[in-house]
Amino acid sequence: MTLPTEDTRVLYPSGAIDTQATVLHSEPLSDGRVAVLLDATCVHPVDAGWPDQGPDLALLHHGAAFWPVEDCIVGATDGSALYIGDDIPVAKGTPGWAFVVVHVVDATGLNAGDTVTVEVDEGLRDATSAGHTSCHLASLALNDALAGRWKKEVRTDALGAPDFDGLAIDESLIGPNASVDTYRLGKSVRKKGFSVDGLAEALASVEATVNASLAGWVGTQAEVRIDRDGYLLTDRRYWVCELPDASVRIPCGGTHVTSLGTLGAVTVTLTLHDLDGTDILTMNTSATR
Repeated sequence: MTLPTEDTRVLYPSGAIDTQATVLHSEPLSDGRVAVLLDATCVHPVDAGWPDQGPDLALLHHGAAFWPVEDCIVGATDGSALYIGDDIPVAKGTPGWAFVVVHVVDATGLNAGDTVTVEVDEGLRDATSAGHTSCHLASLALNDALAGRWKKEVRTDALGAPDFDGLAIDESLIGPNASVDTYRLGKSVRKKGFSVDGLAEALASVEATVNASLAGWVGTQAEVRIDRDGYLLTDRRYWVCELPDASVRIPCGGTHVTSLGTLGAVTVTLTLHDLDGTDILTMNTSATR
């Protein structure tokens, strides 16, 4: 089957959990499973470039048959071959390449031109979206709580605070109603002007400040939405939260709830430990709904 020449049209930014789509391509994978490419999808894929949010659970329906989507991954093609995940050799936006959502199923009788119904697990989507929105809020609150530790001018976040999260983040993992963010407080961030002096002793106070900010923001029940430059996979998308004193806008390709009022109570726990001589700060965020 011919490989697509245009990025997959993605519907999950608007919150879609089902859609009809046309099969563009399918091919066997080395593990015996099959990669299915559609013209459009509501299934959120994991992106190997920044795998913070994992794939949705979903089904593909065709007639009386259905296939669980065992994995959903960002792929790319130059028209001659399909590359998946870490095997993608080029950056997004490279001329002559299409970036696609790869639906991995166990077996398929699907052919190019077949119409399928795509159905996403609504419960997991909602919980993961809550985890992702909570993660963004927590990062903003952490930036504010650590603002006084910067001794040099650095880039700022969407609320104007020094962007500790963006400058020190090592890994972010989004889960159902939760997230875990890991920050390296090594030479790089220290050279930029961040002071770790007394941080261990002040950690409980920082945590309390973050949680107070979160309680205040969640209490506003502010609207959340995704703005986007277009409907294709690589088009830029932005998380927007209409807080009372500011409209917060952060680049983000994930899924989110539509109101902070759906999150319940959002709280963080901060821990600090040493890893081979480097201080590691971990922020566990949870939404109790």
